[in-house]
Amino acid sequence: MQRRNRVLRAFGLLALCALLLGFAGGTVSAQDDAARLKVPAGFAVNIFASGLDAPRLMTVGPDGNLYVAERDAKSIVMLPDANNDGKADAKTVIAQSNDLALVHNVEWHDGWLYAATGNSVMRYQDANNDGKFEKAELVTNNIPAAVHHVSRTVHFGPDGKMYVSTGSSSNNNPETDPRRAAVLRFNADGSIPADNPYANDANPNRRPIYAEGLRNAIDFIFTPGGRLWANQNGSDGLGDNTPPEEIVIDVQSGKHYGWPYCYTPALGVVAANVTEVRDSRVPLAVLSGCNDATPAVFTDLAHSAPIGMVQYEGTTFPAKYRGTLLVAYHGSWNSSVARDCKVQAIIVQDGKPVSSEDFLTGFRSSAAQNCGSAWGRPAGVAVGKNGELYVSDDQNGNIYRVVYTGK
Repeated sequence: MQRRNRVLRAFGLLALCALLLGFAGGTVSAQDDAARLKVPAGFAVNIFASGLDAPRLMTVGPDGNLYVAERDAKSIVMLPDANNDGKADAKTVIAQSNDLALVHNVEWHDGWLYAATGNSVMRYQDANNDGKFEKAELVTNNIPAAVHHVSRTVHFGPDGKMYVSTGSSSNNNPETDPRRAAVLRFNADGSIPADNPYANDANPNRRPIYAEGLRNAIDFIFTPGGRLWANQNGSDGLGDNTPPEEIVIDVQSGKHYGWPYCYTPALGVVAANVTEVRDSRVPLAVLSGCNDATPAVFTDLAHSAPIGMVQYEGTTFPAKYRGTLLVAYHGSWNSSVARDCKVQAIIVQDGKPVSSEDFLTGFRSSAAQNCGSAWGRPAGVAVGKNGELYVSDDQNGNIYRVVYTGK
């Protein structure tokens, strides 16, 4: 009888917790480990796939399937959900080789699946529609070797050109190879476009540069209006609150965005009259002063470490989220003031970011925990064919699926 009473009391406590969770925000399936995660009221989250090897950025193909860069496995995987039950049917490896060392993201363009690796951009194709991506081509290796910040990201712009972001080789040392800490621009076959800002430079390493001074712009998007918006991970060693993390940078041809000499000082919406300030650790070179650097347009707390970003253009989330940026914050790993690992919603109005709020949280055990030791760390985000949001977690190998239920 005593054991039966203990069981009933435990069951009642679980029921009460579930009820409180329902009032506090969104719901999750009680059967999976994602029950610790929190989403806004009316949303639900579940584990879509698990057991991946450091999944980073993702894309949805023309077939509606999710394609994921599996960095540590040197592979690209497809995760189909043919029965639409919200869970991947299988993990199908469509490409795996040393050519995909440090593969970071994938992007569909003109029938090819492009992949940014540590040292190159590759592309793959299922030429005979048998489900095997047997055709592989090197698009370009006109990319600096992966050192320190090893991620490279490829996206195609509305102009049909291929843009590639490359991280810096150090925390705050000026680069000897100008292709680092930059966004590069190529034709789809890897050649240099004639209208690149430095297409005819005497230094061939400057020819692919579209914009520079971007320490580690891990991801970027093209807005419906054709703007290139990138994020950036700021320098370490300036304290817990400096510099603010640059979440939205309006990247334009030929401009310099400050690193390693200057940074945007404002937090949140950056006013039009704000100028960048000096990082006094680094003697000025290239720039004559911080007035020559272009500030970000929206920032957040230092050490938030933005990685993947996507602009929500689906129709199944509430109207509030249409046009909203959803950004995966990897969070801090060594800050004395820990920053959360989460998905953050950056609200966009009239084509400009105006505010931010939590969207997917619960990866840490406490607010004092740095994300390097957390249960999970979001890395990539992608919007599915039915308007759902997919979130990759390179810490525990999961892919999460967030849907709006209205409940």
